[in-house]
Amino acid sequence: MNIRSMNIGDIPACADIMCSVYNNELWMCRWTKETAEQYLLDFFGGRKFVGYVAEENGGVIAALFAHEKVWWNNSEVFVEEMFVTPQKQGKGIGTALLGAVEEYVGQKGLAGITLSTNKYAPAPEFYKKNGFSVCEHVIFMAKEM
Repeated sequence: MNIRSMNIGDIPACADIMCSVYNNELWMCRWTKETAEQYLLDFFGGRKFVGYVAEENGGVIAALFAHEKVWWNNSEVFVEEMFVTPQKQGKGIGTALLGAVEEYVGQKGLAGITLSTNKYAPAPEFYKKNGFSVCEHVIFMAKEM
C-alpha cells in the first residue's frame, strides 16, 4: 500500500469508493457517482485543500479530503471525508491516511486535526483508537428546510 497526495484524476475512483461505503443501511445515503464527484470536487477545488489517497496495485482504495482552517490561536486541519473501500476496512489504511495528515500538521506547525462523524456508526471508535477525543464543548447543529 502507498499513501500519496491526491490529484484531480483520483476523483472518479474516490466517488466510486464513497458510494460503496455510504450507500447502505448503516449510513442511509443515496449518492450517485455524479453527485459524489461534484461533492468531492468542491473540496478538491478549495484554496487550502489537503487530500491523500491510499493505493494498492495501482488502484485507489481509500481517500481523505480535508482543508486547513484558520483559527484564532493556530490553524488546524478539518477532515471533511475519509473512506476506505469496504473490502479493505480494518487493515490499518484509515490509520495510515490519518498519519499522513498528522505529518502534514507537524510540518506546518498547526494546532491539530478536527472532524465530525456519525455517533451511531463504528467511526467514533476508530477515531478514538487513533487518539481523537469527543469535544464536549462543541455541538453540531443543523436546520432542515
